[in-house]
Amino acid sequence: MLKIEQRTEPSKVMLYATPLLALILTILSGFFLFTLMGKDPLQATKMFFFEPLTSFYNISELMVKAAPLILIGLGLSAGFKAGVWNIGAEGQFTIGAIAGSAVALYFYEMEGFYILPLMCLAGMLGGMAWAAIPALLRTRFNTNEILVSLMLVYVSTLLLNVLVHGPMKDPEGMNFPQSRLFSDSALLPLLMEDGRAHIGFVVALIFVGIAWVIQERHIIGFQIKVSGQADGAAKYAGFSSKKLVWMTFLFSGGLAGLAGIFEAAGPVGQLVPALPVGYGFTAIIVAFLGRLNPVGILLGGLLMALTYIGGENAQISLNLPSATTSVFQGLLLFFLLATDILINYQIKWLSVAKPSVKSN
Repeated sequence: MLKIEQRTEPSKVMLYATPLLALILTILSGFFLFTLMGKDPLQATKMFFFEPLTSFYNISELMVKAAPLILIGLGLSAGFKAGVWNIGAEGQFTIGAIAGSAVALYFYEMEGFYILPLMCLAGMLGGMAWAAIPALLRTRFNTNEILVSLMLVYVSTLLLNVLVHGPMKDPEGMNFPQSRLFSDSALLPLLMEDGRAHIGFVVALIFVGIAWVIQERHIIGFQIKVSGQADGAAKYAGFSSKKLVWMTFLFSGGLAGLAGIFEAAGPVGQLVPALPVGYGFTAIIVAFLGRLNPVGILLGGLLMALTYIGGENAQISLNLPSATTSVFQGLLLFFLLATDILINYQIKWLSVAKPSVKSN
């Protein structure tokens, strides 16, 4: 018999082992899923999870997709640790791209080292301004920040469509809904010649270090931990919950906005309606996959980027549907949440004694 028994204290081993276990279960599930779809499961699994690591170009693409996921995941993790649920990073990502692109278009056909830093600053301020809306409503009117931040995602998408069809549309773009191509001074420098990996990945690594220092060595990180784990103790210690809401929302909004302008000024090179591709939602999985730890988020961002690249390769080579990537990301989150029970509970095998038969 199997028995689920509560642990005396949470298992630190399982806290970090369950993401790996969830990954293994996801790969095994994918093996059977490919079989049901009539594909060679070994070839499909190899194409999805291992092929993206076999060439410099694929690795550069991995870095391109991991950079925004890491940045957004770092920002969200601070709020999640404090019990502040920002689900609208996708909207802050979009507004950051719009604000930074406005600077790039203002300096169109101009050269200068100052253009790109101004774009990044505008992107961060745009994301922070958009994140300030649910922060204000939460602290002033006690509204639900989950619903407000989520609904603002759709508002930002509609705003992006209005702008690329109107004020920010390329006048020489054959009436296509897109902005002008950014000038060279408004594009992110590349890290390698044979690929699209840009300096945004290095910036993401720098923010991983900054987030770790804040979380582990700064009083703000201590306040975030205490507020998330024991709200009553935080109030008794004099920590302001409203200040923490503002701080975490602005931090996550700023990083999401920075990720947005990195996407526009990096692999895309202009503002287009299809710019928001779901990084803001995928980063939620990244944050929890990394256990809200900066180093874990770095690894989680690389893993989720791997599913993007693998999914694209599988679509081209094996004619798989585009939803395959989302299915695997959903499976990963499902198994992560399912195996989390092992942190506070353990499964024990109980031997059942057979009844003895007395002979006459």
